[in-house]
Amino acid sequence: MAVSSVQVVGTGQLLELSRRLRAASGTPIQRNMARRIRRAAEPLRDDLQSTMRGMPIRSQGRSTRPGGPSPTSRPLRATLAAAIRISVRTSSNPGARVWVDRSLLPADLKFMPDAMNKEPSGRLRHPVFGNRRKWANQYVTPLWWDKTVQRHTPRMRAEVARVVDDVRRQLS
Repeated sequence: MAVSSVQVVGTGQLLELSRRLRAASGTPIQRNMARRIRRAAEPLRDDLQSTMRGMPIRSQGRSTRPGGPSPTSRPLRATLAAAIRISVRTSSNPGARVWVDRSLLPADLKFMPDAMNKEPSGRLRHPVFGNRRKWANQYVTPLWWDKTVQRHTPRMRAEVARVVDDVRRQLS
């Protein structure tokens, strides 16, 4: 699974409820529903961000020469964690989506979340300080996105089902 997004939708129920919301023009009810669905997805986003920030990155070790300072001032894990977002829709295709906003990532890191999630190795291969003749390998825990999403999916589905039932009761 690519690290692009995860969506929580109860397609039939949410679509039918969305149509009824529009017909009732219940803006306060729609806002309340969107807020509660967002709240259901926030623990997943927070856990994905903390997993990214705390992820160990192991290297193959240095040669006999000691390394120098990083050529960039941006921390990799914090930059990637900050790009994890939530979006909620209550109109067409209603539900919550947790995704990596690649527009917030520098050009050289746009595909880094996918590379870090790859199975089986979680290997990151990169030039040493930009020197394309010398390459280094670093390793991360593979499937970090998939495992975190799997842990949260049952809770999120139950919460969204609860929200749908509450809103359905309000519309009846």
